[in-house]
Amino acid sequence: MERQKNDGFTLVELIVVIILVGIVSAYAASRYIGVGSFSAYAAQEQVISVIRQVQVNRMQSNLGDSSANDSFILSIQNECLGSVEGCNQADGSRSDSIRYNNVTFSPTAQITFDLLGNPEGAMSAGVSITISAPSSQTQVCINGQGFVWGC
Repeated sequence: MERQKNDGFTLVELIVVIILVGIVSAYAASRYIGVGSFSAYAAQEQVISVIRQVQVNRMQSNLGDSSANDSFILSIQNECLGSVEGCNQADGSRSDSIRYNNVTFSPTAQITFDLLGNPEGAMSAGVSITISAPSSQTQVCINGQGFVWGC
């Protein structure tokens, strides 16, 4: 008596593979849905980075008056956030400013920092910057001691 050799997969093995492929494809599809619209949360970390860059540039300048150089003043405009000099250049070639299509920043203001990185003048108590996109909204805060975080 010769045993018959079974080549192939059992029904249970096929069902397990189909379920696993379905789970992986559902996860991958969820990562690509909504990519067409930019999220404010995606911009939040870059906004924090740009604010810190302007702040550190001011701290390393050792100049008594920060208003003497537009690279040391943080400008919050409707469609641009960064140093005054960076926002004045529309080509986006500078790393100390950011612009996105359909993303706005508010309030419109200019923030100067002292040599310790603390906001000066009207913003010395701190400021909350709102980032608005078509599908989401978030905030970045700067407190009176210059700490920057997503709030």
